[in-house]
Amino acid sequence: MPRIVHERADTFPLIAEVFREFGYEGTSYSRITGATGLSKGSLYHFFPGGKEEMAAVLLTEIHDWFESNVFAQLTSQEPDVSIRNMWAATGRYFFQGERICLMGAFALDQTRNRFSSMIRRYFSRWIETLQNALIRGGMKSENAAALAEAAVGNIQGALILARALDDPKFFERALHRLEAEIHAGINNSTP
Repeated sequence: MPRIVHERADTFPLIAEVFREFGYEGTSYSRITGATGLSKGSLYHFFPGGKEEMAAVLLTEIHDWFESNVFAQLTSQEPDVSIRNMWAATGRYFFQGERICLMGAFALDQTRNRFSSMIRRYFSRWIETLQNALIRGGMKSENAAALAEAAVGNIQGALILARALDDPKFFERALHRLEAEIHAGINNSTP
C-alpha cells in the first residue's frame, strides 16, 4: 500500500526502492506512481526533469547521507572511533545487507555513463576519507590506500553476494571480517 506523500522529500525513499528493485532502465512512471501513490502530474511537479532528475536527486541524497554519517566523521573523529562508526553506519544504511547500493547498481550498467561524475565522487570520497583515517591511525600511505580500496570494494561485493545468496547475514559477516582486517592492519602498522 503506497504511503501518503506530502512533500518532494517524502518521495525519495519510495522512489529509491523502485530504482533499487528495477534499475534505472526498468523504472517506469507506472512503477513510481504505484510506489508513491502520486499521479504522473504530481511527479512532474516535484521532478520537472523526469526520471533523470529523480535519479540525480537520489544519488545526491545518498552522497549527502554518507558525507554526514561516514565521510565527515572519518575526517574529523579519532581514527579508531571513526572507522568503528563507519562500520555501524554502513550496516544501518544498507539495512544489514537487505538493501542494495544504488550507487553501485547504477555503476554496473549503462546508467553509469549518465551519472558517472556523481558515482565516481561518492566512491572516491569514501576511499579517500577511509585512507586518510588509516594514515592518521599510523598506517603507511601505500598500505592505507590498498586497504581502503579493498574495504570499499568488499563492501560492495558483500552487498551483491548477500542479495544473490538471499542471505543478508552474509553482509554482516563480511563487515565484521573487514572491520577485523582493518583493525589488525592498524595494529600491525603502529610501533
